[in-house]
Amino acid sequence: MDKRLERILPRVQKPARYTGGEYNQIVKDKDGLRARIAFCFPDTYEIGMSNLGMRILYEVFNNMPGVWCERVFAPWGDMEREMRAEKIPLWALESGDSVADFDIVAFSLGYEMAYTNVLNMLDLAGIPVRRAERPSLTPLVVAGGSSCCNPEPLSDFVDLFLIGEGEELDVEVTELYIRAKEQGWDKQSFLLEAAKIEGVYVPALYEPEYNEDGTLSAVKLADGAPQRVTKRIIQDFENSPFPTNPIVSSTEIVHDRVTIELFRGCIRGCRFCQAGYAYRPVRSRSVAKLVEQGTQSLQNTGYQEISMASLSTSDYRELPALCDGLLDWCEPRSVSLSLPSLRADNFSMDIMHRVQKVRKSGLTFAPEAGSQRLRDAINKNVREEDLLESCRVAFEGGWNGVKLYFMLGLPTETDEDIVAIAELANKVLWTWKKHAAVKSRGVRITVSTSCFVPKPHTPFQWDAQVSMEEYSRRVKLLRDTMTAKAINYNWHDPETSFIEAVLSRGDRRIGRVLEEVWRNGGVMQSWGEYFTLQRWLDAFDKCGVDPHFYANRERGRDELMPWETISLGVRREHLWHEREQSQAGVISPDCRKQCTGCGAVMLLKGGRCDG
Repeated sequence: MDKRLERILPRVQKPARYTGGEYNQIVKDKDGLRARIAFCFPDTYEIGMSNLGMRILYEVFNNMPGVWCERVFAPWGDMEREMRAEKIPLWALESGDSVADFDIVAFSLGYEMAYTNVLNMLDLAGIPVRRAERPSLTPLVVAGGSSCCNPEPLSDFVDLFLIGEGEELDVEVTELYIRAKEQGWDKQSFLLEAAKIEGVYVPALYEPEYNEDGTLSAVKLADGAPQRVTKRIIQDFENSPFPTNPIVSSTEIVHDRVTIELFRGCIRGCRFCQAGYAYRPVRSRSVAKLVEQGTQSLQNTGYQEISMASLSTSDYRELPALCDGLLDWCEPRSVSLSLPSLRADNFSMDIMHRVQKVRKSGLTFAPEAGSQRLRDAINKNVREEDLLESCRVAFEGGWNGVKLYFMLGLPTETDEDIVAIAELANKVLWTWKKHAAVKSRGVRITVSTSCFVPKPHTPFQWDAQVSMEEYSRRVKLLRDTMTAKAINYNWHDPETSFIEAVLSRGDRRIGRVLEEVWRNGGVMQSWGEYFTLQRWLDAFDKCGVDPHFYANRERGRDELMPWETISLGVRREHLWHEREQSQAGVISPDCRKQCTGCGAVMLLKGGRCDG
């Protein structure tokens, strides 16, 4: 360990974030390496180490002969100050080497508010933040993750984006880089060749052009650039890589447990949900495979909890059999089983009894909207009676608390829809009073609301976000309506959601705003301790960019979107049709009842998804 680092660690919070040396980390001999990858997560250690995608790709990279992938996380503010004062560059945890010494610097992007951390981490490593200032092949700055479905805001800083699932795509790009490095290619030759790989977006090959009103008029393509970059998916999800020997953190992280991935995609088609469209088509793993992966992971880590990852866990067809298979191993060893992402319309006493065999976990439902009219408009096909029945089952089974998540500002929302949230919470409370098995401990019903953020590649990508003032008015209306002492109301601030809306639907002109915010101290912007709206407003003003143009403006049907060079497999016509269905209050069936012809199934070579 660097002696300077030894001196400063006692002066910072949670020093274990920065030391490495964890159980199951991968360390390789540097001799004979053909490529070194700094796998960067632009947030704290606790957040990054909880990310399942990062765990999977860490193993994928390190299974490549001659490749060593190491982890890098964004330092907290106290650590960054010490690093800059001592002139300590950003380093990788496994070796302690500076990130600038690596061949590939790869960022995992899952949240727009972490974008300025990308610039900060490059700067801390001593790497120029703008791709135009990095003419050499090495270091190559790449990015992947769910936020890359609109890569434009970061396109001035990243050399290439990996669109879609990375288990195979990342390997192909790394192999191409090794060939380019060993054969002495220049950077431009490599980028042109990389652009031929399905799922690779090279921003240098695309030049946006704008109308006088600021909307996008066209995208000029360089020779060799594909017209559309289609996301990559894993065809054989059953046998795709999964780490059963994951790193065990030396300090507490957000999800301090084993996680298994049941399936990718979602059958539901909620019109606000970017993930539901981005991860299509649906592909599942078998019970036998999941039980094997889960029990091996528990044996190799010593964790006392296992959780199931998916967009809607209770939609897994064989969930009871999976619970039984895992509990055969978990119950004798007092290992608890956690089921997040349950739906109110298929929660059952049978599943509940399985979950609480070892330890009773929290119960959370996300109706998203208070009225049936608005739930139909967003295609959240959950009825009030479904939610109340699920709560009855839970309360009779001994639960004395439930969390309910909603959004405010959804398209077509009215004040009546907002008041309906309070009415629904009161009905949940009444259900507890009537059916609770144990009333002596009381009940705690928590209602949480966030501000709706329109996302690319969804039916609501054309819609405006409500203003911050209007969101605050709606929060006050709901707060004043919700009077029962047993109901606790939490709400997300509108300022962060406003900036998120700008970044999520931003174009390449947003890049200079990001850089201005970062140069004025705007890092860790997903954390309330660091976020300041005025810093963003000042940057917009200085750069001559109107944030309301991106966040609060409704788009026309034919407007060219900044992200349309990227295809997630879902047809634009399908998204617009779903928007029309929303405005008419008409629901669309889930994938298991009827295929809606979204187009994503064409990404599968067999032409049939698990939906």
